[in-house]
Amino acid sequence: MTLTDIAESRLEVAKKIGATNQLNVKDMDPKTAMTQIISKLGGCPDITLECSGAESSVRLAIFITKSGGVVVCVGLGSPEMKIPIIEASVREVDIKGVFRYHNCFPIALELVSSGAIDVKPLISHHFSLEEIQKAFETVMSSTSGAIKVLIHSSN
Repeated sequence: MTLTDIAESRLEVAKKIGATNQLNVKDMDPKTAMTQIISKLGGCPDITLECSGAESSVRLAIFITKSGGVVVCVGLGSPEMKIPIIEASVREVDIKGVFRYHNCFPIALELVSSGAIDVKPLISHHFSLEEIQKAFETVMSSTSGAIKVLIHSSN
């Protein structure tokens, strides 16, 4: 597995929770990113999960996925984007959209409650209900380092 991001802080968290390869693609041109990802994986991936919704990332996912492979678009970005559809068609790369969590909650709850997955490292900020405005500002700030923000109720 290789995880890419544009924020070093998120890549560090990914490393702590088991991502074996990380790559900061912030200032990288697409061809270099493609070469480095394929090198880290030892070849093109059969399945690529695109979780940002950024057009450049969706495009990169299509280009790096093995012919006959699948790009799963999890991230919600712009309602419309320009993608290399001929590249996907000629190489028979399937593009699959998912609405994130449908039918995943029971499995996720079991994995977390059993201790099989520790989600605590993903929670970067904690706020009380009275600090809800600050919590949302933190989520929206590109400099906050927020991964997941938890708002605690008074109960």
